[in-house]
Amino acid sequence: MARNYEGADRESLELLKKMEEGGIESSYDRYDAQQPQCGFGKIGLCCRHCQMGPCNVDPFGRGPKKGVCGADANTIAARHFVRYVAAGTAAHSDHGRSVAHLLIATARGEAKGYKITDIKKLHEVAALFEVSTEGRKVEEIAEEVGEMALAEFGKAYGTQAFAKKAPINRQKVWEKLDVTPRAIDREVTESMHRTGMGTDQDYKNLILHACRTSLADGWGGAMIATELQDILFGTPKPKRGTANLGVIREDEVNILVHGHEPQMSEMVAVASQDPEMLKAAEAVGAKGISLAGICCTANEMLMRHGIPLAGHMKMQEMALATGAIEAITVDIQCVMQGDEEVASHFHTKMITTSPKAKIAGTQHIEINDENAYEKAKEIVKIAIDNYPNRDRSRVYIPKGKKSDVVVGFTHETIKYMLGGTYRASYRPLNDNIMNGRIRGVVGVVGCTSSILWPDQMPYMDLVNELIANNILVVQTGCAAAECAREGMMVPEHMKNAGEGLREVCEAVGMPPVLHAGSCVDNSRILISCSEMVKEGGLGNDISELPVAGVCLDWMHEKALAIGHYFVTSGVYTLFGTKSPASGAPDVDKFLSEELEELVGGKWSFEPDLKVMAKLIIDHIEKKRDALGINVKKERKLYDMEDRRQLAVDGSDVHAGCEPGLAHEHRKKD
Repeated sequence: MARNYEGADRESLELLKKMEEGGIESSYDRYDAQQPQCGFGKIGLCCRHCQMGPCNVDPFGRGPKKGVCGADANTIAARHFVRYVAAGTAAHSDHGRSVAHLLIATARGEAKGYKITDIKKLHEVAALFEVSTEGRKVEEIAEEVGEMALAEFGKAYGTQAFAKKAPINRQKVWEKLDVTPRAIDREVTESMHRTGMGTDQDYKNLILHACRTSLADGWGGAMIATELQDILFGTPKPKRGTANLGVIREDEVNILVHGHEPQMSEMVAVASQDPEMLKAAEAVGAKGISLAGICCTANEMLMRHGIPLAGHMKMQEMALATGAIEAITVDIQCVMQGDEEVASHFHTKMITTSPKAKIAGTQHIEINDENAYEKAKEIVKIAIDNYPNRDRSRVYIPKGKKSDVVVGFTHETIKYMLGGTYRASYRPLNDNIMNGRIRGVVGVVGCTSSILWPDQMPYMDLVNELIANNILVVQTGCAAAECAREGMMVPEHMKNAGEGLREVCEAVGMPPVLHAGSCVDNSRILISCSEMVKEGGLGNDISELPVAGVCLDWMHEKALAIGHYFVTSGVYTLFGTKSPASGAPDVDKFLSEELEELVGGKWSFEPDLKVMAKLIIDHIEKKRDALGINVKKERKLYDMEDRRQLAVDGSDVHAGCEPGLAHEHRKKD
């Protein structure tokens, strides 16, 4: 399959060509070998949910219109959609469960090397869970908070506690539709039940359950993960760092950390700076130990510690192909099995650490809450001992861009930057949206994949188009990593922004493109939207805000779960691919049109970047029109007679004045 390399990232392209010359298979080669892929599967019309299948339903009328059981295109496509959302919810939420277990173990003193870092956030989450803090030790509070968070996964009654952070009008929408998320595990289990043969066969009912399941992710498991990670590792604050493959060091022991749960990477980071380990590295001829991240672990380590970001998900093979990596240590999600083959062409050791994610042919060193630090030291020592085995004749580290980035823009950070310690507030943001300097806010988040690169629509082009139109961009996940390595996350990039947005960024000292964390941290964006509503002036619900959500290149089921919880939270959400239910026009229409009438948000699936940008801008202007903030207020200079006419029936024009002061003003008039 011929690929268009125009506009490709030069550093990545050089390594991809190096792999090709060396006979090393990449994910792009494997994708090309899969062509043509199953057309029925691509549009959601291949059902394998029972042994009577697989059944293909032909949307063009040339083949069967129903599966063996009688399921039509709408039922089959909706079931697939629900299972995507359930799988994504399970992934993020299981992450959250692991963090809850770690918080409990840390509070009990069972997790050596970990500590409770953000006491303020601990107290905030304790209040949400109605956990008493008065006169109690930090460890006692943390243990109970962890237990309460763990209960959210299997609670027999009630709904998700974090859902109470949503605006009250949004909660009423969910209650009316009966989609307020209950126990996280219950929603995932029920998704599997409903989509099995012979159960739910109404596509609208299926999609509404997908709404509830996705909310169990965004306002449940994912939010639990983010909040508890902040308690343990510290709530990120603005920090400078570097990104791109150039962060790999020629003269140091290089360790890549890849995955999603920061438990492993946090301890590897600590162990890599242990004096004993640094001395061992020096003994084998290395100048030090260098740690770099891939995928969402990279985002976590970058925003908390300034540890360099080597690349996003689809750059993992290229990082290994530099020939300079002593060890790649992974945990869960988005780790390619093909990494083991690439590593085998070099001296690189690949090490798995989670009992949930082993890979045949790799070394497994299991990290749990109790042994994390000692096992992390073991991993670092393996990398050090492997350093002399590096074949320097095969090392190729791209000498191009190593971009500066500024990261750590949580919802707390934004409040602080806008108002300071004593007046932390979203008021300046809301005011600048109302006065038009900022037209709206868009979350550009999500995956990268091997399907379209290097001729894919770059995240960078879309983001630059948005900021040029005075739209503030917030990013997470691999989409954030794409823009980080292109140098778009520094205040200096405001030169690409429109005049209004640039004026605000200059005043505050922030970039026009804000890095908010990993993919699980999309919950931060939900809370930011809620804060905007709470601050006032932009409507009474998230669905009234001039905001949108975008993922150009979704790959993992998590992305669909994220998209759907934003839609169900009232946000217009666009994906840069064809709809996964495109073979069922009724389901597609329900997702892209009719669902908005129920939940206030809707989907668009649009592969054309220019069309997508216009859809976003038009949507934001439509929301501004509905709020009445696009109407320019006529300014009038009042003469003495006009001012006298404003005082009617003893009232006074000087709003906010004390009665005595108003009297003085009248005397002057």
